[in-house]
Amino acid sequence: MEGGRSLINIGELSRPATVLIEKISDAIGGFCRPWQIRRVAQAEADADRIKAIAKIRTQIEIEDLTQRALGRFLAEETKKQDNMESITAKALPLLEANSKPEEINNDWITNFFDKCRLISDEEMQNIWAKVLSGEANAPGKYSKRTVNFLGSLDKYDAAIFSELCSFAWVIEIITPLIYDLESSIYIDNGITFDNLKHLDDIGLLSLNIFSDYGRLKLPNILKVFYFGNPIIIEFPEEDENQLIIGKVLLSKIGQELAPICGSKPVPVFLDYVIELWNIEGLILSSPYPNPPSQSA
Repeated sequence: MEGGRSLINIGELSRPATVLIEKISDAIGGFCRPWQIRRVAQAEADADRIKAIAKIRTQIEIEDLTQRALGRFLAEETKKQDNMESITAKALPLLEANSKPEEINNDWITNFFDKCRLISDEEMQNIWAKVLSGEANAPGKYSKRTVNFLGSLDKYDAAIFSELCSFAWVIEIITPLIYDLESSIYIDNGITFDNLKHLDDIGLLSLNIFSDYGRLKLPNILKVFYFGNPIIIEFPEEDENQLIIGKVLLSKIGQELAPICGSKPVPVFLDYVIELWNIEGLILSSPYPNPPSQSA
């Protein structure tokens, strides 16, 4: 920002973006004016405080400690405001034309900005921006619990989770397929027992090293996806089929964060999974253009 002005001129924004900024301002107070996002959330209050201090200094000498404390307070609040504005600015381009920011719960917004105002890392801000825009596009999409969890997530945690989701398929729900923890396809891409145990410990997934999770009561024909690549599985029975999905099951928080964690597909993983399913005797239809051979 230059000259104390905001990154964004509301007059240049689409209606959903304008409504979102106004909604944020209503919920947390002092966030923006009709013509701009303010640099400091409580700029007027801070300005009045500074004026009052200036008057007092003509009468008495303020202790050096008090002056430093005031300076620190203003610097911290300015940084927090910069963080909130940066996250909001990143969220605006992600709004859909039919988004409904006016329906976001005010308490949700208050809690969101209370948690994100300390986030200055660019990559982490991008995740927060996706949560804000996602909530505006579909109010109720992200729980307060997920927002609170995100406030405790550091960059290292996010990186490991993104690596895990590189192995995630959509099998009715988002499903990381982690079959063999000793396979190089996982180890070479950061998926180790220690990393999975860490994600289990912090609440993003459940890890079962002694047996496999499975999807139960599946129909005869099931369409699944790996990063947009559709595969049609044909099971042997008409119903009540089961598909083994491996050692990992995402928690509800993990399910909410998986689509926005920035993961990318592992180039050979589609072939790897299809190879395993072929060995299991599943019949795979061919939206997938070049089914891999069953040879090692």
